Amino acid sequence: MSNKKFKTEVADLLQLLIHSLYSNKEIFLRELISNASDAIDKLKYLSMVDGNLKGYSFDPKIQISFTEEGERILKISDNGIGMNEEDLNNNLGTIASSGTKKFLSTLTDEAKKDSNLIGQFGVGFYSAFMVSKKIEVISRKAGEDQAYIWSSTGETSYSIEPSERDEQGTTVILHLNDDDTTYATRWTLESLIKKYSDHVAYPIYLEYDQTHYEDEKDENGNPKKTVEHKNEQINSCSALWRRNKSELKDEDYKEFYKNNYNDYEDPLFYIHTKAEGTTEYTTLFFIPKTAPMDMNYADFKSGVKLYVKRVYITDDDKTLLPTYLRFVRGVIDSEDLPLNVSREILQENRIMSAIRNGSVKKLLGEFKKLSTSNPELFTEFIKQYNRPLKEGLYMDYANRDLLLDIVRYKSSEKDGYVSLKEYKERMKEGQKAIYYIAGGKENVLKASPLVAAFRKKGYEVLILDEDIDEFVISTVPEYDGVPLKAINRSDAMDDVQSQEEKKEAEEKGAVAEKIASALGDKVKKVVVSARLGDAAASVIMDENDPSVQMQRLMKQMGGGDEEIKPILEVNPSSPFVARIQASEDEEKTKVLSEVLLGQALLQEGIMPSDPVAFASFLSKAMAY
Repeated sequence: MSNKKFKTEVADLLQLLIHSLYSNKEIFLRELISNASDAIDKLKYLSMVDGNLKGYSFDPKIQISFTEEGERILKISDNGIGMNEEDLNNNLGTIASSGTKKFLSTLTDEAKKDSNLIGQFGVGFYSAFMVSKKIEVISRKAGEDQAYIWSSTGETSYSIEPSERDEQGTTVILHLNDDDTTYATRWTLESLIKKYSDHVAYPIYLEYDQTHYEDEKDENGNPKKTVEHKNEQINSCSALWRRNKSELKDEDYKEFYKNNYNDYEDPLFYIHTKAEGTTEYTTLFFIPKTAPMDMNYADFKSGVKLYVKRVYITDDDKTLLPTYLRFVRGVIDSEDLPLNVSREILQENRIMSAIRNGSVKKLLGEFKKLSTSNPELFTEFIKQYNRPLKEGLYMDYANRDLLLDIVRYKSSEKDGYVSLKEYKERMKEGQKAIYYIAGGKENVLKASPLVAAFRKKGYEVLILDEDIDEFVISTVPEYDGVPLKAINRSDAMDDVQSQEEKKEAEEKGAVAEKIASALGDKVKKVVVSARLGDAAASVIMDENDPSVQMQRLMKQMGGGDEEIKPILEVNPSSPFVARIQASEDEEKTKVLSEVLLGQALLQEGIMPSDPVAFASFLSKAMAY
């Protein structure tokens, strides 16, 4: 016998499942049936394309049986691909997703009670420990003679040893807890199979004994009875996405989604399409109500399964849809792809390219349509998925115009989100551009004196406060013929200054030279401006330079070593700037100029490069 310790993250997850998640135990059956279906999918596929298994003949099915007397035992068996000793170690001894351990460590005690977590982890097998004091898994891999039995009580370790099994496949044997014996009754199992697994593509059989009572009495005066052994198919065994939409109800879609994508919430909405013509395919896409846990991880799991004529091909190909649509769940079923299509071929295949392009246009078209047909639902959608959709602006040039009508931004003029189309419709007469400010938190950006200056002129400013905004927006030069312009760049200065204001400021321009001399190479240059209102100064960048925030982000990513200096824009009408103008002491001028630069950085949410020196300058300035 081979005894092994669970990996740390498995042990932690098992403790969570056994001791915290009690609100919806019944889903363990859905998870085990889903695993059985996946195993049959894999063998069916390999029997068509794998040289060692090609022509492998089997009658796919899932078999469930139970004992109602003595120790209550529940068995879920399939004749799919099966596992050998190495597979049992890899699949049942560890968790593949690197995000799981990270996610477990962040959970609060309250969050640990949420049974949604099982779906978030994507490790449904372990949910069976919620109802079992011991689990055994007997499995034999297709093409191999030796079977193995995996066994564990769900504590810290498991064992694997040789066993016997007549055919390929896997049998999961649950020794049920004393409090969970209801899961070894016909009516409970039948109702759960119909509830959760009715649309599984393979027949699910339930084996049980049915007692019939007769009118005739036995010698003790009790009705005579006969026991009939039955083995009935419980599920409808139909691929929902292949059925006509007219046959389906809203509830059918919702149940299919929840049962197949490990979610307890209904989808936000779904899109069911059958494409005919040169390329024939069916798609059924779901948008989760809550963004998938791994959406922002580099090792996110694809949520789309590819079938060819109902034959499962893969659910692990991130090229089925572009990565900015990684939150989409669903099915693509092609009539034209070859069954032996490989992952490498998929990426270059002309038919798959047509399906991908058609699916993207359909999804984006439906998102745009939703923005007008159901604004409230669209707002929920944007709250969850605005960020990945923005990635599409630089990843998917072919669909950029469509994406520009879908993505949303915060605004200086209203709460919530606005579209570029709405912004353009509200533009003031004579306004030259769509104005935005990027590179910090929403509250900091909205409080910027630059935003105040544009608002004073009646110009709305888009608030771009997400980490990717500044990079993405730099790739979008215009919207519907109107240029996009950052207000914290030098080329936007004149847009809110009249010629008279500009001339008046320039007449006081001597102070700029004085401050520039005091600051030396800490700034690219110092300019005077009449647009700052009550603010003494602001930092802006030359129109072709990355912002201070962008430079720091690039350094964190290992690039951009050269520091590009900001431009200090000063208000000559400010009392603080006037103090610098009036100063005849070189040291005092230096101190006040350093404080002016430091506070201009801070009001943009940027820490001065040397906070200790800034604090020292501030203390000295208070003494003047």
